[in-house]
Amino acid sequence: MNNKITKKKFLLEGKTKKIYSTENPYEIILHYKDNITTFDGLKKELLQDKGILNNEITTLIFKFLNSCGIKTHFIRKINNREQLCVKVDMIPLEFVVRNIISGSMSKRLGVKEGTHTKNNNTILEIFYKNDALNDPLINDHHAVFLGVISYEELNTINKIILNINNILKKYFLEKNIFLVDFKIEFGKNEKNQILLSDEISPDTCRFWDKKTMKKLDKDLFRIGVVSEEVVLDTYMEVLKRLNVG
Repeated sequence: MNNKITKKKFLLEGKTKKIYSTENPYEIILHYKDNITTFDGLKKELLQDKGILNNEITTLIFKFLNSCGIKTHFIRKINNREQLCVKVDMIPLEFVVRNIISGSMSKRLGVKEGTHTKNNNTILEIFYKNDALNDPLINDHHAVFLGVISYEELNTINKIILNINNILKKYFLEKNIFLVDFKIEFGKNEKNQILLSDEISPDTCRFWDKKTMKKLDKDLFRIGVVSEEVVLDTYMEVLKRLNVG
């Protein structure tokens, strides 16, 4: 079996990744950069080897989700910075799952940070991916009105999200990590199947240590109270915990 993947054409560059075509029209290569951004890209830095860490973390999580029956775009890791993935048409929506109130929701609703949702009342939010509009918070009806998704697809995605959340909460708790909240995205392959796409990493999640409640994610960069080395060490700590057991 020939595992060599030929990188063909540069297709797209985002804040933290580059995308390339392959010889297979239904597959692409994701290249993880060292960029770290927040506040819609207003604050950004280069953190050496951050892309390597996020590639490995996402690989471990997506492989685990694949093994649990979640359909994702992930095929395999190619090298320390790149993954082979199914080519999808991305749905221009970010889905945020909140288990513990923090960040923008805490400020927006005046709820104390660290408040747990009650009676399995997992909170789902939708943000419209549009840089010119600063990715506004929208509801289901807005999304359908915009023509980017149907109600049937939203129902399907919501079921997938709740399943992913149940799986990952348990997965991270076994690593002594609270999954506070996370952002995920979806795309559709050539068969119009909905696949979990993009990444799951400390860039897209809020992780808190179960015992100390210490932040283990990009919030450290966002609030800017620690050095770049501490941010990288924190990402490494998450990777170490995922590699145990």
